[in-house]
Amino acid sequence: MITIVDYGTSNLGSMRNMLKKVGAASKIASAPQDLMDATKIIIPGVGAFDAGMRKLQQSGMIPALNQKVLAEGTPTLGVCLGMQLMTGGSQEGELAGLGWVEARALRFDQKSDPTIKVPHMGWNEVTTAKSSELIAHFPSAARFYFAHSFHVVCQKAEDVLLTFAYGANTFTAAFERGNLMGAQFHPEKSHSYGMALLKNFVERF
Repeated sequence: MITIVDYGTSNLGSMRNMLKKVGAASKIASAPQDLMDATKIIIPGVGAFDAGMRKLQQSGMIPALNQKVLAEGTPTLGVCLGMQLMTGGSQEGELAGLGWVEARALRFDQKSDPTIKVPHMGWNEVTTAKSSELIAHFPSAARFYFAHSFHVVCQKAEDVLLTFAYGANTFTAAFERGNLMGAQFHPEKSHSYGMALLKNFVERF
C-alpha cells in the first residue's frame, strides 16, 4: 500500500489522483498506526521548513517513519518541502530535519546571480546525473513543475539523481540514496513526466 503522509502542509488530492492514473491505490496517514502497513511512502509538503517540521513532530509520526524508512528500508519519496525535511536542516529555519540524507536546504542566492527570481516557479528541464529505476525510460528532455525558494545541496555527489539549470548555476532537482528519494519539483503537477516518475516509483521499488 502506498501511504501518503498527511501532516497538514499540502493538498493531498492531486497526489492521490496522479497515483490513481498510474493504477496505484493509496491511503492517507495522519497518525503513527496508519503507517504500519505501508509498502511505499510519499512525504509531500509546501511552505516553510520549521512549520512543516513542527507539524510533523506534533503528528507523532516521526518514530514510526524512522522505523519504516531506516529500519525496514521502505521506499520513500519526499516531494518539495517533503524532500527538504529529509535532510539535516534548512537555512530557512532553526529546527533540525529528519536527517535521513546528508544534505541541507539553502536559499537561492540572488546576490551571486541577480538574474534569477525567487521563488523559482515554473517548468524546467532536468538533466540526469546517474541512472536509476525512478527515471527509467524517461525522455531526454523531461521537464517538471517547480515552486520553491530553497534548494537541496547534497554533501555526497553520488546522491544527486537529477539536476536543473536556473540562471547561471545548476541545482539538485532530485536525489536518491538507497530507499530514500527526493524530488524538489511536483510530479503530481507535471503531467506525463510526473506520471512517468510516479509510475516507476510504484512499479520498480
